[in-house]
Amino acid sequence: MQRDQTAIDPFKTINTTEPLDDECLMDAYSQVVVGVAEKVSPAVVNISVTHKKEGLQATGSGLIVTPDGYIVTNDHVVHDARSIAVTLNDGRTFSAVQVVGTDPATDTAVLGIFATDLPIAQLGDSSCLKVGQLVVAIGNPYSFQCTVTTGVISALGRSLRSQTGRLIENIIQTDAALNPGSSGGALVNSRGEVVGINTAIIYPAQGLCFAIPVNTVKRVIGMLMSYGRVSRGYLGIIARSIPLQRRIVRRFNLSQDSGVEVVDIARTSPAQHAQLIRKDIILRIADTPIITIDDLHRFLDENTIGKTYEMTVLRGTHLIKVSVMPEEMP
Repeated sequence: MQRDQTAIDPFKTINTTEPLDDECLMDAYSQVVVGVAEKVSPAVVNISVTHKKEGLQATGSGLIVTPDGYIVTNDHVVHDARSIAVTLNDGRTFSAVQVVGTDPATDTAVLGIFATDLPIAQLGDSSCLKVGQLVVAIGNPYSFQCTVTTGVISALGRSLRSQTGRLIENIIQTDAALNPGSSGGALVNSRGEVVGINTAIIYPAQGLCFAIPVNTVKRVIGMLMSYGRVSRGYLGIIARSIPLQRRIVRRFNLSQDSGVEVVDIARTSPAQHAQLIRKDIILRIADTPIITIDDLHRFLDENTIGKTYEMTVLRGTHLIKVSVMPEEMP
């Protein structure tokens, strides 16, 4: 019986009711990967960085997100850069690169080059991802040409600590290998939609790679492109997570066994205006339990600045309520 030579559409769902042999399955898998690579690779760029400190050289990857030259990458790729050069997949190099804005808290940065009619990548929806889903990692580490690796999503909802100490939430974990220099490249689904920006490799652990979810990236780059910065709430305190005494938990019938203790307060800050004092333990803001310092950061990241919130505070052996209005982080 002669094999049907009709090309397999990489974006068409395979009919699982018809038996397929190993060769046919491999053909389908390969064509998906080839199709994704051909679709996305033109938008993946190489970023060459000379750092201010001792003129150290580094390389990374980036992703063109607008036809007029906006490029998203990792903050750690361009941090402390003295000069940046961007090489496109077609070989063109741009040395006049503008740092539009950076957000170390999510390891995201936006660059700008003076160009038009550039190929762009389609940004997808990372909330639809499933564990076990096929993904393709595409980077441009050394400006030779794009590198492509494949794997599956091995976990969702991971957290990574950024350089600022804040947690990056909902990190995607994948076993698609990331080559050195591929940070800032694209993590792509089988439809050729970018679902994450590759950010980290855990070197002691084999096959453990991470990407920032594209839904986070879209929110951050929107602010960076519009304002050059990301707006976050600020209370003006130095704080730490601290366990609560058992007798306090029982006495007030608390649903949490830890809170955030105020260690120091900045002058003329929202915390000072709210009359917080050192050793106050923040337990709740509005309806949000504040169990760790990460809960406090998350609340300030996600809620409206300039709005007054009721804060529940443990002061000594008394529960008190104060009103606080977070300001924009200076």
